[in-house]
Amino acid sequence: MSTEPIPGNPSGDSSTSDFSPERRAAVLIETLPYIQRFAGSIIVVKFGGSAMVDENLAARFAEDVVLMHSVGIRPVVVHGGGPQIGALMDRLGIKSEFREGLRVTDAETLDVARMVLVGKVNRDIVSSINRHGSMAVGLSGEDAGLIRASARNPELGFVGDVESVNPAIIERLLAEDLIPVVSTIGADLTGQAYNINADTVAAALAGALGAERILYLTDVEGLLANVDDPSSRISRVDITGLAALTADGTISGGMIPKVQACVDAVEAGVGSAHMVDGRIPHVVLLELFTDLGIGTMVLPDGGVAADGHGVGVPDDGVDGS
Repeated sequence: MSTEPIPGNPSGDSSTSDFSPERRAAVLIETLPYIQRFAGSIIVVKFGGSAMVDENLAARFAEDVVLMHSVGIRPVVVHGGGPQIGALMDRLGIKSEFREGLRVTDAETLDVARMVLVGKVNRDIVSSINRHGSMAVGLSGEDAGLIRASARNPELGFVGDVESVNPAIIERLLAEDLIPVVSTIGADLTGQAYNINADTVAAALAGALGAERILYLTDVEGLLANVDDPSSRISRVDITGLAALTADGTISGGMIPKVQACVDAVEAGVGSAHMVDGRIPHVVLLELFTDLGIGTMVLPDGGVAADGHGVGVPDDGVDGS
């Protein structure tokens, strides 16, 4: 694995007014090989964290997705909405109960989750993208049998796991040059709905689609070798390296499920998985289209990045992620 400091401006200032014409041209030239490499590829983006609740960041994210689509990449957006579900439950006077970090979901809570995820969050993302042209289509895992689910644990109620993915509806939308936006409600064979973790759904969907990459927007800079030192960001790591970092306690707490989702995606055949800081405007473009990259790339054992290198490359400032 390799570590390097994170560039960018997490404060949210995305101004480029001080860019000279020469600098702007240089930025465009830098993106060219990445555009050529990823043209025609499916890239799954799990939208979450601060980017979902900050209007400016959400708008910048929509611009990123539209630009990807405009240069021939086929983006698929997957989202959750835990904070929004919690907020509506509070307004309705419904008490939230958590066990092992998961929301206990009875029938009433499931109704709220479906209203929020399918009826509010999904529609907001679709609307934000479609301000730039009619290209986004919203759907849930219940539509066309996209996500077959099963109960995770009876004590958790209608919290589900992904049993299987039928990507046919997504593939049809992509063939029509549309951008699917997927909310993570799945259903079992009887039609019973389940709320499923969005990271898990994104990994399973990316694997089923044969995606080139999957990006997870989070509220952290990436995976840090030292949680108190932002400059210790691990720029790339393979599955064996992640196992070692988990065993020695470097990866702990809330990062464990994020890391597991990356591992699941890569083991399902996705070329690479990326954890990026969604608090940085245009973070998706920065990760995909710049030499430096700004997150943590997870590769399969023996895998290589766009620059032809695997893990353990010198910290020369060229991530290739």
